[in-house]
Amino acid sequence: MDSMLAGGIGVAAFAAGLFFLRFWRQTNDRFFLFFAISFWIEGAHRVFLFQYWGHDEATPLAYVPRLIAYGLILVAIVDKNRKTSGKDGRP
Repeated sequence: MDSMLAGGIGVAAFAAGLFFLRFWRQTNDRFFLFFAISFWIEGAHRVFLFQYWGHDEATPLAYVPRLIAYGLILVAIVDKNRKTSGKDGRP
């Protein structure tokens, strides 16, 4: 049962990454690309974590991919909000 849930979470994350990749290809906005990469890292991490470490998330290295994925989401949000085209700060 746990392997099925871990696989389901991994597949859902990869599907969400494909969803954001489609929007990136339509708009060419880096925001969507960062989100796609973040979800792919998270999906690969879930599958890899269950396959090789089981349920043991006690090691600090188990959280490094999550830190990278969530860091990319923060970078995407900051990058999107810093883009301005006018002098008054409006996009």
